[in-house]
Amino acid sequence: MASIEELRNTRINKIELLKEAGMDSYPVSVPHDYSIKEVKDSFDKLVLTSEEKNISIVGRVIVVRGQGAILFIVLQDGDERFQAVLKKDSLDEKLFNLFVDTIDNGDFVSVTGSLFITQRGEQSILIKDWKMATKALLPLPDKWHGLQDVEETYRKRYLDILMDKEVYDRFVLRSKIIKFIRGFFDDKNFLEVETPVLQHQAGGAMAKVFETHHNDFDMDMVLRIALELEHKTLMVGGYERIYEIGKNFRNEGSDPTHLQEFTMMEWYAAYESLETNMKWTEDLIKSIATDLFNKTIFKVYDNDGVLVEVDLALEWPKITFKELLEKDAGINIETITLEEAQAEALKWGVKEEEVKKLGRGNLLDKIYKKSSRGKIINPTFVTDFPGDLKPLAQQNSNGTAKVCQLIIAGAEITNQYAELVNPLKQRELLVSQSKAKEGGDEEAMDFNEEFLTAMEHGMPPMTGFGMGIDRLVAILTEQKNLRDVIFFPIMKPKE
Repeated sequence: MASIEELRNTRINKIELLKEAGMDSYPVSVPHDYSIKEVKDSFDKLVLTSEEKNISIVGRVIVVRGQGAILFIVLQDGDERFQAVLKKDSLDEKLFNLFVDTIDNGDFVSVTGSLFITQRGEQSILIKDWKMATKALLPLPDKWHGLQDVEETYRKRYLDILMDKEVYDRFVLRSKIIKFIRGFFDDKNFLEVETPVLQHQAGGAMAKVFETHHNDFDMDMVLRIALELEHKTLMVGGYERIYEIGKNFRNEGSDPTHLQEFTMMEWYAAYESLETNMKWTEDLIKSIATDLFNKTIFKVYDNDGVLVEVDLALEWPKITFKELLEKDAGINIETITLEEAQAEALKWGVKEEEVKKLGRGNLLDKIYKKSSRGKIINPTFVTDFPGDLKPLAQQNSNGTAKVCQLIIAGAEITNQYAELVNPLKQRELLVSQSKAKEGGDEEAMDFNEEFLTAMEHGMPPMTGFGMGIDRLVAILTEQKNLRDVIFFPIMKPKE
């Protein structure tokens, strides 16, 4: 069997054959009247047209079969395929031989001819002329098996998409989901905004940052971990409803349900309540399921990699964080001390070095994730998390915050707040977070004076929402790994 390098050299030699015949292997343009989809959709009408005037289509050569005086070629354009027929008596003999001698799978060609139906009933085009559109130097994977190595599907996603229609369609669905989300909020008179990825300091969430340096200004900067602070600052400027879909970056561990670079959607609405927020969330996700997927039951992998069945059509119950920890861990979050939380976290398998660095709220969150969250399969809103875990939300009198998370198959899908707009209380909470960070809690939030200054100019009462797009897509397309729903997941370079 020839090596990849030998195959490549053979194809390079074919470029010389094309050149000698006066054909460019990489022309600026080629004849192209219709896409393959347009030909298939309007075949009966175009048959009549092509009888009088030949038409031209372009596609990638996927299969060439036959020999002698007739060849059958399968052309692919996007996810559509169409048959082209090359007959020795239907075009110039030199062009016929040039095709036979130079065309390989993977090449893009323009073919010109008339449409017809074969004796087997196959819609086809009879080639009367052809041009090379792009000469591929490397072969495509085997058409039956595609890419077998999982890592290669991530490294060479372009081949994974090309050879596996299910993968191709999955990313089309991702695009449709995002388009649907935009339409949902556009219809509610939200304004789509863009905020900076490169920031002086990260805020809006508790996470480790990616650090970089701005050479022109000679200052250290970070990549954003959330959209919240910039969005709430814009609300000070008078916008009542805004949303953004964009990339966030958190310099933390990766696994099938977590990525360091991920797509986030956040929105904020003035004068609306957390209850309205939850209703819109349920309406949105149910509408995507029924309108785009025509179903409400999905087979989803939980955090342990177990396949479970999720029914989005059921009632979406609400349960408090306090109720879950009392039921599953025997903990009263209102009375537990930091020292007691540390001891309980160790019992639940949180590493000792991590326990020493975390504040009380983060410790309770770790226990919740190990004791309770994984048990939640069907959509459930978990409400009223510890207040020191949610310093940007309205605080309840019992030490909790007026927030909720939507949990599906053990995974957090959304974070939703009744937003804190009191600048005095916000300053107090951020000072507390700053002290926790100084004490070693790396996930505590930074103090942000610019944000507080904006708040002091007056921020309207509002509710806000954050959702990981990748996780939602993974659930709706029934994928186990988030890497399977993003085009180019981060990979370590090969040696």
